[in-house]
Amino acid sequence: MLLFDFHDIGNKLLTIRKRLGMTQAEVAEAAGLSDRTYADIERGTVNMRIETILRICQVLHITPDEILTEDCNSETIRQEQLLERLNACNPKDKETALQLLNVYLQSLTK
Repeated sequence: MLLFDFHDIGNKLLTIRKRLGMTQAEVAEAAGLSDRTYADIERGTVNMRIETILRICQVLHITPDEILTEDCNSETIRQEQLLERLNACNPKDKETALQLLNVYLQSLTK
């Protein structure tokens, strides 16, 4: 199934880039984009041309299918993205988020 949500595409690019250990600036430079443009692409706030998608895919050593189609691992990707966001939080916010998740999960078993 094709993805038309630029936020989903951006999230996939973010996950792939981080897995490769690259910075936004590195991908942007290699793809011939400004840092700002590539950051906007990962945020899903910019409409990309197919040429741009192809250049980014070449830099990340992936096929367009990997970012333009929904796969069976989308749940895993979402979990990885949430864990990355959680790990980026300061300790106090992280603890609050974990407590909220714990309360929610406990409410499901009642």
